[in-house]
Amino acid sequence: MTPVPETTSQPGAARKRRIALVIIGLWLAVVALAAVAFWLVRSQPAASTSPSTSPSTAADGAGGQVRLTGIPATVSTPLAYLMGLSPVPVKQAPAFTFVDQFGHTLSLSSFKGRSVVLEFMDPHCVDICPLVSQEFLNAARDLGPAANGVVFLAINVNRYFAGVGDVATFSRAHKLSSLPSWHFLTGPLPALEASWNAYGIAVSDRGRNADVVHTDTMYFIDAQGREQFAATPVADYTATGTAYLPTPDLVSWGKGIALIARSIS
Repeated sequence: MTPVPETTSQPGAARKRRIALVIIGLWLAVVALAAVAFWLVRSQPAASTSPSTSPSTAADGAGGQVRLTGIPATVSTPLAYLMGLSPVPVKQAPAFTFVDQFGHTLSLSSFKGRSVVLEFMDPHCVDICPLVSQEFLNAARDLGPAANGVVFLAINVNRYFAGVGDVATFSRAHKLSSLPSWHFLTGPLPALEASWNAYGIAVSDRGRNADVVHTDTMYFIDAQGREQFAATPVADYTATGTAYLPTPDLVSWGKGIALIARSIS
């Protein structure tokens, strides 16, 4: 039997495969690092990057806090830090259509020409949602006559209390009905879930009689319907677990909301 001569085609192919694997591995590492960097900036907007290394931040003399570029000049760095305020990529805000506490059908496009402050609330909540309600009231007071040009919206996150009566009761209980333009929106669960997903709101319910655990993000949408800023409502807790914020913080939040709403009108 004639012996088959050796060839270098197989070792060459193996080398090519190894090189390809190395390139793919490096590419995946770059993607992973970029994803981590993005997550850090979005989750810790005020303290995730060093002012000496990031072109998107600037040092501030207030306690070493870091200020993101793009924040309105009227909003101080300590206030932006308190609110967890950050600019977001400017794009059209996801559309939605729901009914409000009066049973009126409204869509986001209904408010074109006015700036919108959008939250996601649980009408059965006794935690952060009542605090945000007070912040909205404070903001409307600070806006004065300009409050007529600002819409305060909330989208329901509670599947068990999704009726018009539920959002109306919450609105009355927290005096939100006194706002010039307040709408607590609700609707069928599939439509609500679609809006939660569109705005990156994670919702986890633990039964009919428990507070809904959900992402607390406040969006600021300009008069052309574009997302401009996001903030993160917070709460302190007493030893017994009751949510609260010191009055100065509630007042500051109201001022911050008013200043941002003015800047995007």
